[in-house]
Amino acid sequence: MSVDGFDLADLKRRMQGAVGVLKTELGGLRTGRASASLLEPIQVDAYGTHMPLNQVATVSVPEPRMLSVQVWDRGMVNAVERAIRDSNLGLNPATEGQVMRIRIPELNQERRQEMVKVAHKYAEAARVSVRHVRRDGMDLLKKLEKDGDMGSDDVERMSTQVQKATDETIAEVDQALAHKEKEILSV
Repeated sequence: MSVDGFDLADLKRRMQGAVGVLKTELGGLRTGRASASLLEPIQVDAYGTHMPLNQVATVSVPEPRMLSVQVWDRGMVNAVERAIRDSNLGLNPATEGQVMRIRIPELNQERRQEMVKVAHKYAEAARVSVRHVRRDGMDLLKKLEKDGDMGSDDVERMSTQVQKATDETIAEVDQALAHKEKEILSV
């Protein structure tokens, strides 16, 4: 819904973007089984920039508890290995030429708690992102009111809708976190 230069649908779309990023990050948290999505959030220092791992290597799952990473450029092997080790996922790649084999260890209770903490960190980042979108929307409403482009009744009504959208999105973030936390702790 757009009113005099204010687009609520755009704010909702941006909030949903934060939820989408969260779901991708949570998908990368492992629950004891190998999954190619586990390595998706990893960024590699490649060619002077940060690149997603899937742009410098192919990730496959040859066994239920193992990942295989085929690095395309021989010169990138060390950077990919370092990125995987530094990813806070507790993975230790064994490198053979341009192929890395990564055993997925059993999750003990301590490791599960660490994973839950990482999930909470991802969720908090998503909440902060949603709140930034909310702040942008509220600032725009204040500016439109100050400039005389929107009446105070419209500003009040739109502010309520922005807050409602924010609350719904934060609830969605909390729901995704609760689902992932249950998945991690119940394996």
